[in-house]
Amino acid sequence: GGARMWMEETIGTKVNDERAREAISTGASRVATACPFCYIMLDDGVKGAGVEEDQVKVADISIHLLEAIENGERLLANPPTPLLGR
Repeated sequence: GGARMWMEETIGTKVNDERAREAISTGASRVATACPFCYIMLDDGVKGAGVEEDQVKVADISIHLLEAIENGERLLANPPTPLLGR
């Protein structure tokens, strides 16, 4: 868990690196957490893996929800043109 951020692993892979690798391997573009410690560990692990934020974004679940709402409002304000004749 996130509280392990104060522990140094001396054997094997660091927890944050392992969890980040697992998250990246799912192919997800977003990773959500409600735990501030887990956020720090996952974000550090993803950055340490050399993955850019536009590929995998780690954020608090409330940030992901806010962005989804804002994106939905933009879509409602400018709905896409429907394809005709299909």
